[in-house]
Amino acid sequence: MAATGTSLAALKVGPSTTELREFDLPDIPSDAALLKVEIAGVCGTDVSQYKLPLRGAPLIMGHENVGYLAKVGRDFERLKGFKEGDLVFLEHYLPCGHCEWDHMGEYRHCAATEWFYDPTAIRYGYTAIDIKPSLWGGFSHYVYLPLNAVLHRVPKKLTPEEAGIATPMSNGVQWTIFDGAVGYGTSVLIQGPGQQGMCCAMAASQAGASLVIVTGTSRDARRLEVAKSMGAHHVIDVQKEDAFARVMEITEGRGVDASIDCTSGAGTAAVLFGIEATKRRGGTMVIQGEGNQTFPDFPIGRLTRKGMTLKSARGHSYRAVELGLQQLASHRFPLELLTTHRFGLAEVDYAIKSVGGEGAPGAIHVSVMPWK
Repeated sequence: MAATGTSLAALKVGPSTTELREFDLPDIPSDAALLKVEIAGVCGTDVSQYKLPLRGAPLIMGHENVGYLAKVGRDFERLKGFKEGDLVFLEHYLPCGHCEWDHMGEYRHCAATEWFYDPTAIRYGYTAIDIKPSLWGGFSHYVYLPLNAVLHRVPKKLTPEEAGIATPMSNGVQWTIFDGAVGYGTSVLIQGPGQQGMCCAMAASQAGASLVIVTGTSRDARRLEVAKSMGAHHVIDVQKEDAFARVMEITEGRGVDASIDCTSGAGTAAVLFGIEATKRRGGTMVIQGEGNQTFPDFPIGRLTRKGMTLKSARGHSYRAVELGLQQLASHRFPLELLTTHRFGLAEVDYAIKSVGGEGAPGAIHVSVMPWK
Protein backbone atom coordinates (compact mmCIF):
# COMPACT_ATOMS: atom_id res chain seq x y z
CA MET A 1 0.00 0.00 0.00
CA ALA A 2 1.82 3.10 -1.20
CA ALA A 3 1.91 6.02 1.23
CA THR A 4 2.42 9.65 0.36
CA GLY A 5 3.28 12.63 2.53
CA THR A 6 5.38 13.15 5.61
CA SER A 7 5.13 12.83 9.36
CA LEU A 8 6.28 15.63 11.63
CA ALA A 9 7.97 14.34 14.79
CA ALA A 10 9.73 15.63 17.89
CA LEU A 11 13.14 13.99 17.73
CA LYS A 12 15.42 13.50 20.72
CA VAL A 13 18.86 14.45 19.38
CA GLY A 14 20.73 14.50 22.69
CA PRO A 15 20.25 14.60 26.47
CA SER A 16 17.23 16.82 27.23
CA THR A 17 17.31 18.12 23.65
CA THR A 18 14.53 17.86 21.07
CA GLU A 19 14.10 19.22 17.57
CA LEU A 20 11.28 18.93 15.05
CA ARG A 21 11.94 16.88 11.92
CA GLU A 22 9.88 15.52 9.04
CA PHE A 23 9.98 11.89 7.93
CA ASP A 24 8.64 10.38 4.73
CA LEU A 25 5.68 8.11 5.34
CA PRO A 26 6.65 4.51 4.56
CA ASP A 27 4.86 2.19 2.19
CA ILE A 28 2.51 -0.08 4.13
CA PRO A 29 2.78 -3.78 3.23
CA SER A 30 -0.23 -6.06 3.53
CA ASP A 31 0.79 -7.20 7.02
CA ALA A 32 1.34 -3.72 8.51
CA ALA A 33 -0.58 -0.56 9.37
CA LEU A 34 -0.12 3.14 10.05
CA LEU A 35 -1.42 4.81 13.21
CA LYS A 36 -2.42 8.48 13.22
CA VAL A 37 -1.47 9.52 16.75
CA GLU A 38 -4.09 11.49 18.69
CA ILE A 39 -2.54 11.30 22.14
CA ALA A 40 0.91 10.35 23.41
CA GLY A 41 1.08 10.34 27.19
CA VAL A 42 4.18 11.45 29.08
CA CYS A 43 5.25 9.40 32.10
CA GLY A 44 8.01 9.38 34.69
CA THR A 45 10.09 7.00 32.60
CA ASP A 46 10.19 9.62 29.86
CA VAL A 47 11.58 12.11 32.37
CA SER A 48 14.51 9.88 33.30
CA GLN A 49 15.15 8.60 29.77
CA TYR A 50 15.08 12.09 28.27
CA LYS A 51 18.07 13.11 30.38
CA LEU A 52 20.25 10.20 29.22
CA PRO A 53 22.75 10.31 26.33
CA LEU A 54 21.73 8.65 23.10
CA ARG A 55 22.72 5.00 22.74
CA GLY A 56 23.06 5.45 18.98
CA ALA A 57 21.07 7.46 16.48
CA PRO A 58 18.40 9.98 17.55
CA LEU A 59 14.94 8.64 18.39
CA ILE A 60 11.30 9.61 18.61
CA MET A 61 10.10 9.19 22.18
CA GLY A 62 6.51 8.53 23.25
CA HIS A 63 5.34 5.08 24.35
CA GLU A 64 1.79 5.73 25.67
CA ASN A 65 0.00 6.05 22.35
CA VAL A 66 -3.63 6.31 21.30
CA GLY A 67 -4.81 7.00 17.78
CA TYR A 68 -6.85 6.06 14.73
CA LEU A 69 -5.71 3.47 12.20
CA ALA A 70 -5.06 5.53 9.08
CA LYS A 71 -3.91 2.74 6.75
CA VAL A 72 -4.38 -0.98 7.33
CA GLY A 73 -2.95 -3.74 5.15
CA ARG A 74 -5.29 -6.53 4.08
CA ASP A 75 -3.43 -9.26 6.00
CA PHE A 76 -3.06 -7.02 9.07
CA GLU A 77 -6.84 -6.57 9.15
CA ARG A 78 -7.50 -10.26 8.53
CA LEU A 79 -5.09 -11.53 11.19
CA LYS A 80 -5.62 -8.90 13.88
CA GLY A 81 -9.26 -7.90 13.42
CA PHE A 82 -8.71 -4.14 13.21
CA LYS A 83 -9.73 -1.90 10.32
CA GLU A 84 -9.09 1.64 9.15
CA GLY A 85 -10.75 4.22 11.39
CA ASP A 86 -10.60 2.13 14.59
CA LEU A 87 -9.52 4.01 17.72
CA VAL A 88 -6.86 1.93 19.46
CA PHE A 89 -4.40 1.97 22.32
CA LEU A 90 -0.95 0.77 21.27
CA GLU A 91 1.24 -1.04 23.77
CA HIS A 92 4.92 -0.16 23.62
CA TYR A 93 6.01 -3.80 23.37
CA LEU A 94 6.83 -5.42 20.01
CA PRO A 95 7.05 -9.10 21.02
CA CYS A 96 8.37 -12.07 19.06
CA GLY A 97 4.91 -13.67 19.14
CA HIS A 98 5.96 -17.26 19.73
CA CYS A 99 7.63 -17.53 23.17
CA GLU A 100 5.86 -18.78 26.29
CA TRP A 101 5.54 -15.25 27.69
CA ASP A 102 3.77 -13.97 24.60
CA HIS A 103 1.30 -16.87 24.67
CA MET A 104 0.39 -15.75 28.19
CA GLY A 105 0.03 -12.09 27.20
CA GLU A 106 3.09 -11.20 29.29
CA TYR A 107 4.90 -9.30 26.55
CA ARG A 108 6.98 -7.36 29.09
CA HIS A 109 9.01 -10.54 29.67
CA CYS A 110 9.58 -11.40 26.01
CA ALA A 111 13.27 -11.31 25.08
CA ALA A 112 12.44 -9.41 21.88
CA THR A 113 11.24 -6.45 23.97
CA GLU A 114 14.36 -6.19 26.15
CA TRP A 115 15.57 -2.90 24.68
CA PHE A 116 17.64 -2.12 27.79
CA TYR A 117 19.88 -5.15 27.23
CA ASP A 118 19.45 -5.74 23.50
CA PRO A 119 20.20 -2.73 21.27
CA THR A 120 18.44 -4.45 18.34
CA ALA A 121 15.15 -4.85 20.21
CA ILE A 122 12.36 -2.58 19.00
CA ARG A 123 10.10 -0.89 21.52
CA TYR A 124 7.91 2.13 20.91
CA GLY A 125 9.42 5.30 22.34
CA TYR A 126 12.90 3.80 22.77
CA THR A 127 14.00 2.81 19.25
CA ALA A 128 16.42 4.86 17.15
CA ILE A 129 15.46 6.21 13.73
CA ASP A 130 18.21 4.24 11.95
CA ILE A 131 15.94 1.20 12.32
CA LYS A 132 13.58 1.73 9.41
CA PRO A 133 10.99 3.03 8.88
CA SER A 134 11.99 5.27 11.84
CA LEU A 135 8.45 6.01 13.09
CA TRP A 136 8.75 4.15 16.40
CA GLY A 137 7.54 6.84 18.81
CA GLY A 138 4.31 8.63 19.61
CA PHE A 139 5.68 12.17 19.65
CA SER A 140 4.92 12.14 15.94
CA HIS A 141 1.98 12.53 13.57
CA TYR A 142 2.19 8.86 12.62
CA VAL A 143 3.55 5.58 14.01
CA TYR A 144 4.37 2.47 11.96
CA LEU A 145 2.71 -0.80 13.03
CA PRO A 146 4.20 -4.16 12.01
CA LEU A 147 2.15 -7.32 12.44
CA ASN A 148 3.48 -7.95 15.96
CA ALA A 149 2.21 -4.60 17.27
CA VAL A 150 -0.09 -5.13 20.28
CA LEU A 151 -3.35 -3.20 19.97
CA HIS A 152 -6.38 -2.74 22.21
CA ARG A 153 -9.72 -1.40 21.05
CA VAL A 154 -10.63 1.77 22.95
CA PRO A 155 -14.12 1.55 24.53
CA LYS A 156 -16.65 3.89 22.92
CA LYS A 157 -17.20 5.73 26.19
CA LEU A 158 -13.59 6.96 26.27
CA THR A 159 -12.16 9.99 24.52
CA PRO A 160 -8.63 9.64 23.10
CA GLU A 161 -7.29 11.80 25.94
CA GLU A 162 -8.95 9.65 28.60
CA ALA A 163 -7.66 6.51 26.87
CA GLY A 164 -4.21 8.09 27.09
CA ILE A 165 -4.24 7.19 30.79
CA ALA A 166 -4.32 3.49 29.82
CA THR A 167 -0.63 2.83 30.52
CA PRO A 168 -0.54 4.07 34.13
CA MET A 169 -4.00 2.58 34.69
CA SER A 170 -2.77 -0.78 33.41
CA ASN A 171 0.22 -0.52 35.73
CA GLY A 172 -2.15 0.27 38.57
CA VAL A 173 -4.15 -2.88 37.88
CA GLN A 174 -1.02 -5.00 37.46
CA TRP A 175 0.92 -3.76 40.47
CA THR A 176 -2.02 -3.42 42.85
CA ILE A 177 -4.40 -6.26 42.04
CA PHE A 178 -2.26 -8.89 40.29
CA ASP A 179 1.11 -8.36 41.98
CA GLY A 180 0.07 -6.82 45.30
CA ALA A 181 -2.96 -9.13 45.75
CA VAL A 182 -5.09 -6.17 46.84
CA GLY A 183 -8.77 -7.05 46.82
CA TYR A 184 -11.96 -6.99 48.82
CA GLY A 185 -11.40 -6.02 52.45
CA THR A 186 -7.63 -5.50 52.17
CA SER A 187 -5.54 -2.46 53.08
CA VAL A 188 -2.84 -0.87 50.97
CA LEU A 189 -0.20 1.84 51.34
CA ILE A 190 0.65 3.65 48.09
CA GLN A 191 3.78 5.78 48.20
CA GLY A 192 3.83 8.58 45.65
CA PRO A 193 0.77 10.50 44.35
CA GLY A 194 1.84 10.78 40.71
CA GLN A 195 -0.12 9.27 37.82
CA GLN A 196 1.07 5.74 38.71
CA GLY A 197 0.09 6.16 42.36
CA MET A 198 -3.28 7.65 41.44
CA CYS A 199 -4.04 4.71 39.18
CA CYS A 200 -2.98 2.26 41.89
CA ALA A 201 -5.43 4.00 44.23
CA MET A 202 -8.23 3.70 41.65
CA ALA A 203 -7.45 0.03 41.06
CA ALA A 204 -7.40 -0.71 44.79
CA SER A 205 -10.68 1.07 45.37
CA GLN A 206 -12.35 -0.65 42.42
CA ALA A 207 -11.11 -4.03 43.70
CA GLY A 208 -12.83 -3.44 47.03
CA ALA A 209 -9.95 -2.45 49.29
CA SER A 210 -11.25 -1.34 52.66
CA LEU A 211 -8.36 1.04 53.29
CA VAL A 212 -6.24 3.01 50.80
CA ILE A 213 -3.48 5.27 52.14
CA VAL A 214 -1.48 7.53 49.82
CA THR A 215 1.69 9.35 50.87
CA GLY A 216 3.56 12.26 49.32
CA THR A 217 5.62 15.33 50.15
CA SER A 218 4.60 18.93 50.78
CA ARG A 219 5.32 19.59 47.12
CA ASP A 220 2.55 17.09 46.33
CA ALA A 221 -0.16 18.98 48.23
CA ARG A 222 -2.44 19.34 45.21
CA ARG A 223 -1.85 15.74 44.12
CA LEU A 224 -2.72 14.47 47.60
CA GLU A 225 -6.01 16.34 47.40
CA VAL A 226 -6.73 14.74 44.02
CA ALA A 227 -5.84 11.32 45.45
CA LYS A 228 -8.83 11.62 47.77
CA SER A 229 -11.05 11.72 44.69
CA MET A 230 -9.28 8.68 43.24
CA GLY A 231 -10.09 6.32 46.09
CA ALA A 232 -7.69 7.28 48.89
CA HIS A 233 -9.23 7.13 52.35
CA HIS A 234 -6.25 8.85 53.96
CA VAL A 235 -3.36 10.93 52.63
CA ILE A 236 -0.13 11.66 54.48
CA ASP A 237 2.41 14.42 53.92
CA VAL A 238 5.63 12.67 54.97
CA GLN A 239 7.36 16.02 55.56
CA LYS A 240 4.72 17.21 58.00
CA GLU A 241 3.83 13.99 59.80
CA ASP A 242 5.53 10.88 61.12
CA ALA A 243 4.32 8.66 58.31
CA PHE A 244 4.93 5.35 60.06
CA ALA A 245 3.20 6.50 63.26
CA ARG A 246 0.28 7.75 61.19
CA VAL A 247 -0.09 4.44 59.34
CA MET A 248 -0.03 2.57 62.64
CA GLU A 249 -2.64 4.94 64.04
CA ILE A 250 -4.92 4.50 61.03
CA THR A 251 -4.57 0.71 61.07
CA GLU A 252 -4.76 0.46 64.88
CA GLY A 253 -1.27 -1.01 65.00
CA ARG A 254 -1.84 -3.76 62.45
CA GLY A 255 -0.10 -2.24 59.45
CA VAL A 256 -1.26 -2.71 55.87
CA ASP A 257 -1.67 -5.85 53.78
CA ALA A 258 0.30 -4.43 50.86
CA SER A 259 2.64 -1.57 50.12
CA ILE A 260 3.32 -0.21 46.63
CA ASP A 261 6.26 2.10 45.93
CA CYS A 262 5.35 4.60 43.19
CA THR A 263 7.85 7.24 44.25
CA SER A 264 10.29 8.78 41.80
CA GLY A 265 13.19 9.51 44.12
CA ALA A 266 12.55 8.19 47.62
CA GLY A 267 14.74 5.13 46.96
CA THR A 268 15.74 3.07 49.97
CA ALA A 269 13.69 5.23 52.33
CA ALA A 270 10.50 4.15 50.54
CA VAL A 271 11.51 0.49 50.68
CA LEU A 272 12.27 0.61 54.39
CA PHE A 273 9.04 2.46 55.14
CA GLY A 274 7.04 -0.03 53.08
CA ILE A 275 8.55 -3.00 54.89
CA GLU A 276 7.87 -1.52 58.32
CA ALA A 277 4.36 -0.35 57.48
CA THR A 278 3.31 -3.77 56.17
CA LYS A 279 1.61 -6.07 58.65
CA ARG A 280 3.60 -8.51 60.74
CA ARG A 281 2.88 -11.66 58.73
CA GLY A 282 2.28 -12.41 55.07
CA GLY A 283 2.21 -8.94 53.55
CA THR A 284 3.38 -7.96 50.07
CA MET A 285 5.49 -5.06 48.86
CA VAL A 286 5.71 -4.05 45.20
CA ILE A 287 8.58 -1.75 44.29
CA GLN A 288 9.89 0.05 41.25
CA GLY A 289 13.27 1.72 40.87
CA GLU A 290 16.17 2.53 38.60
CA GLY A 291 18.57 -0.24 37.64
CA ASN A 292 21.58 1.50 39.18
CA GLN A 293 19.98 1.95 42.59
CA THR A 294 21.91 0.12 45.32
CA PHE A 295 20.89 -1.04 48.79
CA PRO A 296 24.00 -2.30 50.63
CA ASP A 297 22.22 -2.81 53.96
CA PHE A 298 18.98 -4.38 52.79
CA PRO A 299 17.03 -5.69 55.84
CA ILE A 300 16.47 -9.20 54.51
CA GLY A 301 16.06 -10.56 58.03
CA ARG A 302 13.25 -8.15 58.76
CA LEU A 303 11.54 -9.13 55.54
CA THR A 304 11.77 -12.87 56.14
CA ARG A 305 10.76 -12.68 59.79
CA LYS A 306 7.58 -10.95 58.71
CA GLY A 307 6.94 -13.56 56.03
CA MET A 308 6.70 -10.83 53.41
CA THR A 309 6.77 -11.17 49.63
CA LEU A 310 8.80 -8.61 47.66
CA LYS A 311 7.89 -8.08 43.99
CA SER A 312 9.12 -5.78 41.25
CA ALA A 313 6.77 -3.35 39.49
CA ARG A 314 7.71 -4.00 35.89
CA GLY A 315 5.21 -3.02 33.23
CA HIS A 316 1.89 -4.76 32.72
CA SER A 317 0.20 -7.73 31.07
CA TYR A 318 -2.32 -7.76 28.20
CA ARG A 319 -5.12 -8.53 30.64
CA ALA A 320 -4.15 -5.60 32.86
CA VAL A 321 -4.57 -3.25 29.88
CA GLU A 322 -8.00 -4.63 29.05
CA LEU A 323 -9.14 -4.23 32.66
CA GLY A 324 -7.52 -0.80 32.86
CA LEU A 325 -9.45 0.42 29.83
CA GLN A 326 -12.68 -0.96 31.32
CA GLN A 327 -11.92 0.86 34.56
CA LEU A 328 -11.39 4.17 32.76
CA ALA A 329 -14.54 3.67 30.68
CA SER A 330 -16.62 3.22 33.85
CA HIS A 331 -15.96 6.88 34.71
CA ARG A 332 -16.26 5.96 38.34
CA PHE A 333 -13.52 8.45 39.12
CA PRO A 334 -13.14 12.08 37.89
CA LEU A 335 -10.52 11.54 35.19
CA GLU A 336 -10.53 15.24 34.37
CA LEU A 337 -8.56 15.81 37.58
CA LEU A 338 -5.76 13.62 36.20
CA THR A 339 -5.54 14.95 32.65
CA THR A 340 -4.01 18.25 33.65
CA HIS A 341 -1.93 19.47 30.68
CA ARG A 342 -1.86 19.26 26.87
CA PHE A 343 1.01 20.22 24.58
CA GLY A 344 1.84 20.13 20.87
CA LEU A 345 4.91 18.62 19.22
CA ALA A 346 6.84 21.88 19.47
CA GLU A 347 6.40 21.73 23.26
CA VAL A 348 7.57 18.16 23.90
CA ASP A 349 10.63 19.33 25.83
CA TYR A 350 8.44 21.39 28.17
CA ALA A 351 5.87 18.58 28.43
CA ILE A 352 8.48 16.08 29.64
CA LYS A 353 9.98 18.57 32.08
CA SER A 354 6.50 19.36 33.42
CA VAL A 355 6.01 15.74 34.45
CA GLY A 356 9.39 15.95 36.18
CA GLY A 357 8.31 19.02 38.15
CA GLU A 358 10.44 21.50 36.22
CA GLY A 359 7.83 22.89 33.83
CA ALA A 360 4.13 23.64 34.14
CA PRO A 361 2.99 23.52 37.79
CA GLY A 362 0.43 20.98 38.97
CA ALA A 363 1.10 18.42 36.27
CA ILE A 364 -0.19 14.89 36.86
CA HIS A 365 -0.95 13.23 33.52
CA VAL A 366 0.43 15.19 30.58
CA SER A 367 -0.69 14.60 26.99
CA VAL A 368 1.21 15.37 23.82
CA MET A 369 -1.25 16.06 21.01
CA PRO A 370 0.78 15.84 17.79
CA TRP A 371 -1.84 17.66 15.69
CA LYS A 372 -2.35 20.48 18.21
